[in-house]
Amino acid sequence: MLKPIVFYGPCQSKMLFHVEGKVVGPKHYWEFGKSGFWILFYKLEKLTILGGTYDAQGSDYWACRKSQSQCSQGTKSITIIQSRNVVVKGIKSLNPQMFHLAIDHCHQVLLKKLYIEAPTRSPNTDGIHIMSSEGITIAGAVIKTGDDCIAIGPGTKNVHIRGVHCGPGHGISIGSLGLHTHEAGVENVFVTDSVMTRTQNGLRIKSWGRKTTSFVRNVVFENIAMENSYNPIIIDQNYCPYNKNCPGMGSGVKISGVTYRNIHGTSASPIAVKFVCSASRPCTGLQLHNVRLTYHKAIASSVCTHAGGGVSGVVSPRSCFRK
Repeated sequence: MLKPIVFYGPCQSKMLFHVEGKVVGPKHYWEFGKSGFWILFYKLEKLTILGGTYDAQGSDYWACRKSQSQCSQGTKSITIIQSRNVVVKGIKSLNPQMFHLAIDHCHQVLLKKLYIEAPTRSPNTDGIHIMSSEGITIAGAVIKTGDDCIAIGPGTKNVHIRGVHCGPGHGISIGSLGLHTHEAGVENVFVTDSVMTRTQNGLRIKSWGRKTTSFVRNVVFENIAMENSYNPIIIDQNYCPYNKNCPGMGSGVKISGVTYRNIHGTSASPIAVKFVCSASRPCTGLQLHNVRLTYHKAIASSVCTHAGGGVSGVVSPRSCFRK
């Protein structure tokens, strides 16, 4: 059993953090304190985190959230901040209070052969949450959780994701973006050779309806299989969870240069492709190439609002772009 702990840098030499066996968090959520972290690596370089099972036993915290009691802010299981040249390999994360693995203000991080699991209804349990980071590679992960399998937040660029099996969960998301007026964007994201199974969303870009400097550009989703996923392809620029405190303005997030190539499988919703973009800053340069999505063995549909782009190859459902 491990209570919250911080590994501080900087350190001069290579470091190996190797776990054989299982690390568990305190049974009661208040024993984690108020830091927001369970295991934190801070300002480290040339760090390898290898093996082990991390079980934060988050059910006590989820029950508090569900009861709408005054709970603490919750903790992230493993967090890496302001670090460089990091490898995380072969770990298993179970039942976090909030995020399983958070990467914040980091450079050159490789996440490989991960297994991540929490119940479908566990709130805010993102699998991998990336913020303000550059040069992030995810190479092989099984993620079953209650929120986004992978969430890519503001200020993140040069991300390569391949070999991810996501579901249940909320899919792979860029955003939410645009919560703040002065906010960095997301660019150069490549997602390939992955599977979405019974996810709430498949490939999603989401932004708040408010003025902002944020943006999304140069994104490629390629060779993705959908297995009975809701909203397989979705851009939502009116994002407002639970419909509370919605800004109600046009989103200032500019989305451009997003390609969907070789996306196939089944949709759990009749609208398989949904582009709901901003009236003030419409989506441009959306590209659909060989997209084949069906709904209960029938033809699905697509919806476009303030979205423009092109198609090539076989595209079904039929594109809703205006000619």
